[in-house]
Amino acid sequence: MNCRYDEKNRKEILESRVNSTKVLGEAIARAKNPPEVWLNSSTATIYRHAEDKAMDDETGEIGFGFSVEVAKAWEKTFFDAATPHTRKVALRTAMVLGKNGGVLPVLANLTRYGLGGKMATGMQYISWVHGRDMCRAIEFLIENNLEGTVNVSAPHPLQNKIFMSLLREQLNQKIGLASTKWMLGLGAIFLRTETELILKSRWVLPSRLQKAGFQFEFPELKSALEDLLK
Repeated sequence: MNCRYDEKNRKEILESRVNSTKVLGEAIARAKNPPEVWLNSSTATIYRHAEDKAMDDETGEIGFGFSVEVAKAWEKTFFDAATPHTRKVALRTAMVLGKNGGVLPVLANLTRYGLGGKMATGMQYISWVHGRDMCRAIEFLIENNLEGTVNVSAPHPLQNKIFMSLLREQLNQKIGLASTKWMLGLGAIFLRTETELILKSRWVLPSRLQKAGFQFEFPELKSALEDLLK
């Protein structure tokens, strides 16, 4: 969803998620030997903007707006699929940190050029997960009897200002110019994206994973950055 939310892109975003999930559900329903488990992507963006409290699997509050409506339609299509012999898990995934793609290389490059300061107020939370823990969580969910919605996010999300401070520390960059909301809005126009990706506070906890016994290899951002940026 890293694009401008014009009418054409909104339609493509919604249909790409809903239609592909619908096709998978129809294929499983027709299969003579359906799979034992179906793990489908979802997103932690489904929760409301939260600076007052964390959103866990059991008590998290659903938000509103375009991205949330996409997530709700996506999950509804998934759970409405008639697959009685297949266990279903919707992965409400946070921002995945990896070496060679996604948001981390972008933020790292901005930081190297002295632009890695807080964004807007810096109070918005960033929920994240190391790519290796993402893969391990998928394996865990295949092997264990969980179903329904599951948050896939490291247990220690951080406010944007702290996240960027740790990133500067890891990259030995003392300068980190802050970005105001209007600057982010202008930059989003030039980059053909939306400020929601930066400004929405996603404070998400993986309560079901942890209660089921999953152990994160990288529960803290500092160790995750050390591994990914070394």
